Amino acid sequence: QPTMQQPNREPSVEAILAAKPDVVLTMHRESVERVAALGIPVVFLAWREAEDVKPCMTVLGQVFGKPEVAQRYGAWFDGTVARVQEGLRGVPAEQRPKVLYLQPETMSQPRLIAEWWIPAAGGISVTDDKRKTETRTFTMEQVLLWNPDILLLASPEGLERVRKDPAFAGLKAVKAGQMHLVPVGAHTWSNRTAEQPLTVLWGAKTFHPTRFASLDVGAETRRFYRDYFGTTLNDT
Repeated sequence: QPTMQQPNREPSVEAILAAKPDVVLTMHRESVERVAALGIPVVFLAWREAEDVKPCMTVLGQVFGKPEVAQRYGAWFDGTVARVQEGLRGVPAEQRPKVLYLQPETMSQPRLIAEWWIPAAGGISVTDDKRKTETRTFTMEQVLLWNPDILLLASPEGLERVRKDPAFAGLKAVKAGQMHLVPVGAHTWSNRTAEQPLTVLWGAKTFHPTRFASLDVGAETRRFYRDYFGTTLNDT
């Protein structure tokens, strides 16, 4: 597969021209004019918060000539989140775990959308300061003050770093073994992805395993990939 974008996010003009695409999708606003100047239709997708996901799917439904699929996706998105909210009915704040989505390499919470899906799944995100910036950085001292019940990591390397670094050893989450590697499918579930409702399901099962004991995240995931990607997943 040729690389269509350089590390600095600039479009690889030669590769794009050689591919002769009918349309180019980008989340890099600065690339829009450069690609359009090549005479290729380009669609800019602004995708940062939860309320951005469904409109982006609507746009993609129009691009690919499948508006009915986009409409069905929107209903699935809302219905899935509503199911989890119903399951969390009556759970008081003191029974909702404090959760830190951590990128230990940079000591940051790397994605704004996690401030939506963590509470949607029944957790309390310790980094939620109502910010609008994509990333929030913090010190080790701040992590110790937060002392989260659950740590979420997006990479095996990050998880291993937390396990081995004695600075994290005193945290509730580490002592209890509540360090969880976020699933990865088409994309990392804790970040911006069409799989966002699956993230909420997985989060609810992870944060409240007894309350959501009957929830089969694997079956939900297989159904999603079958319905929206036309792909059959095996059990592994």
